Amino acid sequence: MPALTDTKSEVHLQSRDLKRSFQISRTRIEVLKGISLEVRRGESVFLCGASGAGKTTLLYTLAGLERPESGTVDFEGVDIYAMASDRLAGLRNRRMGFVFQSYFLLPELTALENVLLPSMMGGKPRPDDAENLLARVGLKERLDHLPSELSGGEQQRVAIARSLINDPSILFADEPTGNLDSHTGETIIELLLGVAREDRRTLLVVTHDENLAKRGDRLLRIEDGMLAA
Repeated sequence: MPALTDTKSEVHLQSRDLKRSFQISRTRIEVLKGISLEVRRGESVFLCGASGAGKTTLLYTLAGLERPESGTVDFEGVDIYAMASDRLAGLRNRRMGFVFQSYFLLPELTALENVLLPSMMGGKPRPDDAENLLARVGLKERLDHLPSELSGGEQQRVAIARSLINDPSILFADEPTGNLDSHTGETIIELLLGVAREDRRTLLVVTHDENLAKRGDRLLRIEDGMLAA
C-alpha cells in the first residue's frame, strides 16, 4: 500500500500550461491549449469530453506517455519530462498503473502471467501478489485461463489486477468501460473506485459517460482542448 502520508491535502500530480498539437496534411490541430490542473493524493478525478476534445491526449501527457510541446508535468514533486527517457520508463513501471479500453492482454499468456508482467519487467516477479490481486478482482478461479477464455469484463478485471502488481501510487484509466455493456461498465468503475479508495491511491479516469464520472471525487470537462470553467 502507498505510504499514508496524508489524505487529500498533498498535490500528487500537477500540470502547468500543457500544449500539444498534431500535423494532419497541411493543417495543424491544437489538441491541448494550455491546460493547468492539480490532483490531490488519493483523489479520484474523471475527465469527460466529446470525442476529439483532447481528454485521452491529456491523460497520456499527464502519465508520461506523450511528451507535450510545452508546459510541465510534476508527479510526486518531480518534473517528469525533465527526466531521461529510461528513468521516466522506470518511474512509470514502479509508481504508475495503467488500464486501457482494449485491455492489452497478451493472448498467449494466462491471466496470472499477464498480471505478473509489469513486476517481471521491473526485475521482481511477485507471483503471490498476482494471485492475491486476481482473487481481489473476483477471478480466483480463472488464474490459468487465457484471455480468449474470458469475457470482456473479466479481461478488464485482469488488466486492473495487472495495473496494481507493482503497488503504484496512481492509476490512469483510459475509457475502461468503452468495450463493455452498461452493467459491466458500472461494475468496473466501482471496482476501480474501490481499489483506489481502499488503498488511498490517486485515480484518473477518461470516460465519455458523465453518469459514471459523477461517482468520483471530481469531474473535469474538456472542451476544444481546454478545461471548461
